[in-house]
Amino acid sequence: MSSPDLPPGQTLTRKFPVTGEKEPLDELTTENWRLSITGEVEEPVSLTFADLLALPQEQLTADIHCVTSWSQRQMAFEGVRLSEVFQQHGVNPKPDARFVRFRAHSERKHDTSLPLPLALQDSWLIHRFEGLPLTPAHGFPVRVVTPSRYFYKSLKWLVAIELLAEDRLGFWERTSAYHNVGDPWKEQRFEGRKFTSREEIDRFRNLEDFAPYRDDQESDRVIVKADLRGWKPRTRDLRGLRFKACDFRDADLREADLSEANLTLGKFSGADLEKANLTGADLEGADFSGARLAGACLAANALSATVFHAAGGQGLATHRGLQVVSPQGLLESQEAYLKEIGALRV
Repeated sequence: MSSPDLPPGQTLTRKFPVTGEKEPLDELTTENWRLSITGEVEEPVSLTFADLLALPQEQLTADIHCVTSWSQRQMAFEGVRLSEVFQQHGVNPKPDARFVRFRAHSERKHDTSLPLPLALQDSWLIHRFEGLPLTPAHGFPVRVVTPSRYFYKSLKWLVAIELLAEDRLGFWERTSAYHNVGDPWKEQRFEGRKFTSREEIDRFRNLEDFAPYRDDQESDRVIVKADLRGWKPRTRDLRGLRFKACDFRDADLREADLSEANLTLGKFSGADLEKANLTGADLEGADFSGARLAGACLAANALSATVFHAAGGQGLATHRGLQVVSPQGLLESQEAYLKEIGALRV
């Protein structure tokens, strides 16, 4: 359900897909949760959950836009403005404080940053959604929500706020080339692109071993916005590679092992993925309309905003034997299509 009044490239849903990790590093409760505020402040501050609840609680009703391309209108949250936390608890930024860094209690130590004026204007510490406490998968007990930015700037499992004189790239910005500003209305999903010359892309296309691009959390190993149209890899072993917003139209990926790969926002119209192994791949926002997926295996995939049937009516070119097992985050229209063609295995 695309709409002209949504940011570019977004699809409307009534669901609240889980993004990123599904649970914190270890159990967080309203009793053991603590929030520290440190860095470029006159005095460090520590808050309990009870301290947070003692502040003026407000309703936040906002449209949310995820970088993977789903949007939901008028989501109903409850919590406290960051500016109110600062005011009520005497958080006084030093003169050189220019950025706010949010840190999560997560296995991969997620963090993200915003300019201090923007955070004070638009960031909230949220603990309820639609009248109920947040679920652990959505950041219980407390998460950040900053509606004017893509949702990766709205950190789950918030436990620390640090004021900085100089900015630091956050987790997704460091490891996945996500844009450091992240304004959905300007479609600032990624910083730059990989392979800016024909020679670079040709060298990549002709590789026989992708080990240098695998199992590495540095952003320079992420393949961003690469033109891979018509690509026929010399090896079928594409496990764990990270492709972001790449163009795979008309590529020959038959029987390719793409397990645990990241193919978010990829374009696959006309691509041949027959009997491909996509187990565990992140396919959020990818467009498979017009692709051949006969005999392909999709299992335990992140599929929020993934397209198998385009709004204009184009579905998969072939799908006999396709299995989509235990999908995560399928939007309504795509779930209906996969059920219709008999591919969905819940």
